[in-house]
Amino acid sequence: MKKVYYAVLLLLVTTQIQAQKLTQEDYKRAVSFMPDNLTNKTVFNLYTDVQWFKDNSGIWFVDHSKTGKTYQSVAFKNYKVNPLFDHHKVAHGLSKVTEKEVDANQMELSKIERTKTDQLTFNFESKTYTLDLKTYQIQVETAEIKEEKNPFETKSPDGKWIAFSKDYNLFIKSTTTDQEYQLSHDGVKDYEYATYYGWYDIIEGKNGERPKHFKVNWSKDSKWIAADVVDFRTAEKMYLLDHSIDSLYRPKLLSYYRGSPGDTTMVHVKPVFFNVESKQEVKTNLPKGTHINSVAIEWLEKSGQLLAGYSERGYQKEFLKLVDLNAQTEEVLIEETSETNIDNFWFRSFKEKQKVIFLSERSGWRQLYMVDVKTKAITPLTNGNYYINSVVHTDEDKEDIYFLASGKDANMNPYREQLYKVDFKGTIKLLTPENAHHSISFSKDGQHFVDNYSTVNSPTQTVLRAAKTGKIVAKLTSADVSNVVSKGWQAPEPFQLIGKDGKTTIYGAIWKPSNFDATKSYPIIDHSYTGPHTQVFPKSFNNAFTNQSLAELGFIVMMVDGLGSSGRSKEFHNHSYKNMGNNLEDHVLAIKYLGEKFSWVDTNRVGIFGHSAGGFDTGRAMLAFPDVYKVGVASSADHDFRMEKAWWPEMYQGWPVDSTYHEVSNITNAKNLKGKLLLVHGGIDENVNPSATFKLAEALVNADKDFDLLIFPSQRHGYQGKVRNYFTKKRWNYFVEHLKGEEPIWDFKWE
Repeated sequence: MKKVYYAVLLLLVTTQIQAQKLTQEDYKRAVSFMPDNLTNKTVFNLYTDVQWFKDNSGIWFVDHSKTGKTYQSVAFKNYKVNPLFDHHKVAHGLSKVTEKEVDANQMELSKIERTKTDQLTFNFESKTYTLDLKTYQIQVETAEIKEEKNPFETKSPDGKWIAFSKDYNLFIKSTTTDQEYQLSHDGVKDYEYATYYGWYDIIEGKNGERPKHFKVNWSKDSKWIAADVVDFRTAEKMYLLDHSIDSLYRPKLLSYYRGSPGDTTMVHVKPVFFNVESKQEVKTNLPKGTHINSVAIEWLEKSGQLLAGYSERGYQKEFLKLVDLNAQTEEVLIEETSETNIDNFWFRSFKEKQKVIFLSERSGWRQLYMVDVKTKAITPLTNGNYYINSVVHTDEDKEDIYFLASGKDANMNPYREQLYKVDFKGTIKLLTPENAHHSISFSKDGQHFVDNYSTVNSPTQTVLRAAKTGKIVAKLTSADVSNVVSKGWQAPEPFQLIGKDGKTTIYGAIWKPSNFDATKSYPIIDHSYTGPHTQVFPKSFNNAFTNQSLAELGFIVMMVDGLGSSGRSKEFHNHSYKNMGNNLEDHVLAIKYLGEKFSWVDTNRVGIFGHSAGGFDTGRAMLAFPDVYKVGVASSADHDFRMEKAWWPEMYQGWPVDSTYHEVSNITNAKNLKGKLLLVHGGIDENVNPSATFKLAEALVNADKDFDLLIFPSQRHGYQGKVRNYFTKKRWNYFVEHLKGEEPIWDFKWE
């Protein structure tokens, strides 16, 4: 009897294992949710990009559907949505001109412009065509021979002078006499005038030449010329080895100038100014900065006057100065200070009104202020416990400023942005009242704006609005996800909980497989990016499929913004300052919360992945919370901030470099690894140099830890083409094998 019982039990267990085993169909379903197979192929109009006709007569856009795509237009004279042209006639005309069949429902047209009432021009397969809307005659435009601009010279606005560099110095030449005048005289190689530091300037070989650049900034009246003198003399480089070149049998040495946190051996940049009439330099007290905190200048209407903005190293002081080269005076218009950091200072000048508006967190929330250039008086234009994300349009004549803000309505999710208008007196008007996230695009004349509004679980509506009132004057497109809904797909589910400070609400979302079964238990994977300069909560519907592919393989995937990320109060943001090693505490709380709320979340099987700063998170999770996170995939990660580009760690982990850099380093903590960790990096990544990944690998070997390492020799910071697919497959299968304990499938189709 017992033998029969055990046989039945074994049969049941075997049947359950077989039933849970992933199949080609599961991978096919996962692939179907990849962006290349999804956007405007299975789901439509998640986001509609609208183009404005240059004559301000209307707009055109593409409406995608199951039957194909149609080019639509709206004329501002009546706001009616109509086909831009007869698609079959245009397809027929193109078929004749190109001598190949063109599908009326799948035409790829771009740069469409109305040149006359009944005439359009557009690009098709790299050629420009003219379309007569009366006769539907299509003609190839003759390629216009454009005068090639010399990238190493710039003409003055009045056309009388040409600025150029020679022998590392700045020269100007008269366009009437061709006479040359040398403005600077002490330029030499590596101490160079009228050039700029290129963030991604790759140098081949040990002593190769830096890519040549030229840049000057003429004043509007052509009487002044500004440039930078860039000093490479004591700057150190970072290095790469390119092993991916088929024709070479030894790696190619690549280098680039990039300072690390705390370095003094960096590229230095100083602004210089020359009077065109006297041909002399006019000295200022503006500082020489490093390539991460150089001075930016903007000319004003009055001759010789300019604004100069810069931050002190460490990002705890930001200045905007009014400089008068004629009087040789400098006055501080704005001085921002912070005990932590200033990473989102922004300003825009109103030259005619002699005002400057700027965004500041001096009140504890990012708000809008205005400074009078004449009196230096600063006036707050907004005030409240909410966050202004950006200024999207300004009308100096009408004294109107349009801005996107989140959290102003206490009843809304604090990450959803709405559009407001404020005038110089501080009168505010809400223009987009819907409880949704609004993505805005303004017409050049400021009379209209397009609004793509949605939430992560309410499909996108794209409308045209009148800027003055916010009134909807035309409905353009609606997102259609009926194809995937019919197959069981459900939108991500937002959640909220109290964060690690015991008082603040934090927000996240989870993705479930489309064949979700609440009676089953699913591993949970944390898709992490805690970089303090941004947030990851999926605010809009075009983010609804971000993690769906991975979820289809039998996972719950989570994204959450903990304390220390951006977009909320300064106090909220400060949690990460000099404390980025603790950014994941709220993620651990979120995982515990979800496990307690949902019986189908298995908090004993927790994975994590992330790219760049998210890759650091992954390493940190596996090493600082080894009893929570069991499997991780860290790609292109900055595992030790001391080896990163200088600005990012100095902004968020502080400057000068101190012991906190050592304490939060994944390399320092390599001995703590318990779970399965896959390290991935591009071999020629000039953004996040792969050296820290190699150093972490060495530390893990020395600590006798089992881990996996994957290097893509040809890849930079983002993975492209076949490598992107290979990495996606590797990441999927790493979780399938090590988190689910199932047999992964390698050979499956991507289409």
